[in-house]
Amino acid sequence: MDTTAYLRRIHYEGQLAPTIETLRGLHLAHMMAVPFENLDIPLGHPIVLDEQLLYEKIVGRSRGGFCYELNGLFAALLSSLGFRVTRLSARVYRPATAELYEFDHLVLLVELPQPSESRKLDFSNSAGSWLADVGFGDSYTEPLRFVADLEHSERGSTYRLTREGDCWVMSVLQSAGWKKFYQFTLTPHALADFAGMCHYHQTSPESPFTTRRICSRALSDGRITLANMRLIIFRGGVRQEQLLQSEEEYRAALRDHFGVVL
Repeated sequence: MDTTAYLRRIHYEGQLAPTIETLRGLHLAHMMAVPFENLDIPLGHPIVLDEQLLYEKIVGRSRGGFCYELNGLFAALLSSLGFRVTRLSARVYRPATAELYEFDHLVLLVELPQPSESRKLDFSNSAGSWLADVGFGDSYTEPLRFVADLEHSERGSTYRLTREGDCWVMSVLQSAGWKKFYQFTLTPHALADFAGMCHYHQTSPESPFTTRRICSRALSDGRITLANMRLIIFRGGVRQEQLLQSEEEYRAALRDHFGVVL
């Protein structure tokens, strides 16, 4: 992986030392530059969880991806810069079903390097660890400090991590109270462990990724989303929506707003 090309892809020009300032900068830059999108699925292009293939797609062809792709490659970038990264399996809360699926989402636990490189990772006292996630779409743009019940406010939203037995839960505060996004444990996983659910989300009619086209990325003061033929721009607290009239307009919107050329 060409780290310099990856950093150029996300327009990151900050420091590279494995510090929390670097992690925050990389996380935000990634969310603003690389869209969350599933466009290969309706096109019938198989998504294979191979780091080189992910690099060629996201960096080489200026595309985006969904969680397995975005967090899968982001983990490789962070590791190359000296961060300790653990891939975790998250189970997403979905309104249509009460069932939770293992490997439904890939999220990253990132630890800053310690003076003793031989020190064994100990997550019982994880104040020096951070939860990173550049692959969940409209979510936190900076990593969450891995401390239970600590509220993280940004861009008009508030997030927190809580404990439920052996599980951690990531939630967002809404008008009706805390809404759970996903839960996870601290069991480490390899990227290949997510291959089964990656295939499921590409092929199952019950997957949210086979029923619509989505492309979305963060803005400095909001978010821009192309959902099927609707272009939605939310910035500065103001929402604007445009219904595109043709496939030509759709592809022009992908190119102009997301840098994506199919």
